[in-house]
Amino acid sequence: MTENMTDTIQRLRVRIDSGEYAGGARLPPERDLAADFGVSRAAVRKVMSVLEAEGRIWRHVGRGTFVGTRPPQDAPNLAAITRSTHPEEVIEVRLLLEPHIAGLAARRATAGDIEAMTRAIQRSKTAADVAEFELWDGAYHRAMAEAAHNTLLQGLFDAINAIRQEEIWGRLKEASLTGARKQAYIRQHTDCLDAIRDRDPGRAEALMRDHLETVKQNMFERAKAVAV
Repeated sequence: MTENMTDTIQRLRVRIDSGEYAGGARLPPERDLAADFGVSRAAVRKVMSVLEAEGRIWRHVGRGTFVGTRPPQDAPNLAAITRSTHPEEVIEVRLLLEPHIAGLAARRATAGDIEAMTRAIQRSKTAADVAEFELWDGAYHRAMAEAAHNTLLQGLFDAINAIRQEEIWGRLKEASLTGARKQAYIRQHTDCLDAIRDRDPGRAEALMRDHLETVKQNMFERAKAVAV
């Protein structure tokens, strides 16, 4: 990342954290931000990708970029569901949903979608800790959901992803995430992206299913062993 981009990211963080850009507010257009910070519009787009992965902003095609986390779409009583569900239920639903998302992404992903997934993989490779790895892991899966270009599926994914942010999920993931498993997840992400890039829906679905089965086994094998 260049010095200009790092500086731009930090300055935008300050504006968001200070309330200059209030929660829920729409950010200025890319061209205005580029002029304000003295960088190119391409650089602004990359900066926005980082801030979106951090959960500081969210983007809506045709409407703009907004401060805060993306609101779940069509997910009534999400708070109640979050309180009563369990991470193992979340992974079970992800196994039903995300392989199909990967297949649709193989059919519909744009060059921009593929670039976003590629960037998330690259950033996960250089993650300094579990929290940063999880940030870019989530960004990869979210970019894939966007690449499916299905509004209803996107809303379902957002609802599931909101539950995935809960503390209990984070504790389980941190306890199970070894260095070797990080590398395995990165390879699986890369393989699935290759299938999407090759426009091979069947292979993309199978690879995403294998990936989530691996995550499920790694996260819950220890808990089951203790229970036995």
